Amino acid sequence: MILSAKDRVLIWGITGKQASFWTERMIAHGTNVVGGVNPSRAGQTHLGRPVWASGSEAAAHGGGFDTALLFISPAAALGAGRDAIAAGARLVVILTEHIPIHDVMTLHALAREAGARIVGPNTAGLVTPGQAFAGIMPAFNTRVFKPGRMGVISRSGSLGTLVCLNLTRAGLGQSAFIGIGGDPLPGTTTAEALAVFAAHEGTDAVVLLGEIGGRMEEDAARVIETMDKPVVAFLAGRFAPPERRMGHAGAIISGTEGGWESKCGALTEAGAAVVYTPAQIPRALTDLLLTADGPRRAVR
Repeated sequence: MILSAKDRVLIWGITGKQASFWTERMIAHGTNVVGGVNPSRAGQTHLGRPVWASGSEAAAHGGGFDTALLFISPAAALGAGRDAIAAGARLVVILTEHIPIHDVMTLHALAREAGARIVGPNTAGLVTPGQAFAGIMPAFNTRVFKPGRMGVISRSGSLGTLVCLNLTRAGLGQSAFIGIGGDPLPGTTTAEALAVFAAHEGTDAVVLLGEIGGRMEEDAARVIETMDKPVVAFLAGRFAPPERRMGHAGAIISGTEGGWESKCGALTEAGAAVVYTPAQIPRALTDLLLTADGPRRAVR
């Protein structure tokens, strides 16, 4: 999930307006975009890259690819994801939101059978500053992203951008950004992303940006207990009313399940430092990195 400049990225829907805008910036940033998929434009060249009729055709005649990036409508997402997985994608990054839940479940099943990893749906993508990015994050903006050793995990792209901006301003660069997305059925959970950073030699500490709803942060607490790297967490939705959906489809509290208090308690007990505002994250990271054990408590 930590993208490198060597990873070969194939983009479904590459000729669309948004895909064209972001593909140009991905290429300029160093992302190894090997081509795109659009059956109606197959055989053409777009942004200096070949356009194929399918992922299987690109794999057979275009030299292959590692990562599939989907700029695709909700109705077409299942077909595109199925094509990417069948063609051998090891990583499928799905930017699309509002995909029918049955289609999402089918994609997850196909990925498990093939041994592929899905990031998303409804993700802002992946960033490895100074190397590559796949998605719609401003990786090319040096005021927001700079190479460093802080891993960042976020459901929200906008919150992730704000926090990376704050880290960069504080002189703390990022080893990578993993946007797990706001879909209620994410292909990659917070716990799985944490495990990636726990094993990543280029990461010294992790910022976890969560929100109310579901159990992902509580489940992630079990991973934090096993980590020897400090974790700072911020949870959005502290004052959201119960039974009210706030933003992402997964951000809804049912009774006491998925509430701010339960998530904060689980993360703090596991050893994470939970902050109350995004602006507190750089200072909390600095404190944790400068001390042997770090302040394992909520930071007011």
